[in-house]
Amino acid sequence: MNKILLFADAAINLILGILLLMYPQWLVDALGLPKTASAFYPSVLGGVLIGIGVALLIAHRGGTQGLGLDGAIAINLCGAGVLAGWLIVSPQMFTIRGRVTLWTVAILVIGIGLVELAHRARSRPR
Repeated sequence: MNKILLFADAAINLILGILLLMYPQWLVDALGLPKTASAFYPSVLGGVLIGIGVALLIAHRGGTQGLGLDGAIAINLCGAGVLAGWLIVSPQMFTIRGRVTLWTVAILVIGIGLVELAHRARSRPR
């Protein structure tokens, strides 16, 4: 039963994450969601939900007994990756101070995710 629940939870998070990442206007209108000036925050949340979904799939496969380090890696890299994507694709959306702040967040979170990933790779039995 746990495997079924983990898979269902992963699927829900991935679907919601992908929808939020795209944040299509037709869906916003259909669901009566508040209009936003940009899809920045919904897409960052989508990246985090995708990371959670990936982490749950890892747990489903037997990677951990919860999200653990594998989950932290997935969430950090997905969420910060989407943030960095926004900063690369639409830098004009942000003030210089906002870009500095958000790049600092993205670099720190991606950095810790890469450190965790390297540690995980070194500590796996061969």
